[in-house]
Amino acid sequence: MAKDKEHKKVDDPARKEKAGKKEKGGGEGVAKKQAGNVREAGAPARLFVQYKKEIVPQLMKRFEYKSVMQVPRLEKISVNVGVGMATQDPKILDTAVKELETITGQKVAITKSKKAISNFKLREDLPIGCRVTLRSAQMYEFLDRLINIALPRVRDFRGVSDKSFDGRGNYTLGIKEQIIFPEIDVDKVTRISGMDVTFVTTARTDAEAYELLKALGLPFVKRQDVLETATAA
Repeated sequence: MAKDKEHKKVDDPARKEKAGKKEKGGGEGVAKKQAGNVREAGAPARLFVQYKKEIVPQLMKRFEYKSVMQVPRLEKISVNVGVGMATQDPKILDTAVKELETITGQKVAITKSKKAISNFKLREDLPIGCRVTLRSAQMYEFLDRLINIALPRVRDFRGVSDKSFDGRGNYTLGIKEQIIFPEIDVDKVTRISGMDVTFVTTARTDAEAYELLKALGLPFVKRQDVLETATAA
């Protein structure tokens, strides 16, 4: 028994060294993961700078806000792609995920069916689409590319409709072809698919959201019934 205790005492320093090395290695791994998650602080998005310097004073004058915090702002952009054919061919969904990640530059979440519908050969909890939510710098950069590069490439483009507001200051834009984005290689596209782009704002009314998106550069066709509430007030 005494000999066993001596052996354990001799081995203790070596074990401590190994444990210390493991702790150091683990600490380095955690530090690397944390460093990978942190994005480099570069130049601010062009549209964000324009919003702070030009759009905020313009909206404060237009709606007579008393505080800067009352000025509506763009909170997030949600991009959703529905792939109904994925129930028959799962590879179509994989292609849609890769294309959406290429367009937005962000990891995509898979959406699944909530209930089974026999007429559409749809089972519950089956992958049928993908979505991504953009915020802060990535949101403004995506909006900048959408307005200045993607939308002008739409065939017979005459502007976006101003009737797609939901009554709470949010706007949804439907895109029929993903090939309008320059990140997509047309030669490698096997199937044309569309997507819904939803702009979520802090505006309380559609009139405020309309003025915000118009100031950011979204090309609306013409002013229709959106501003009736503002003029009536």
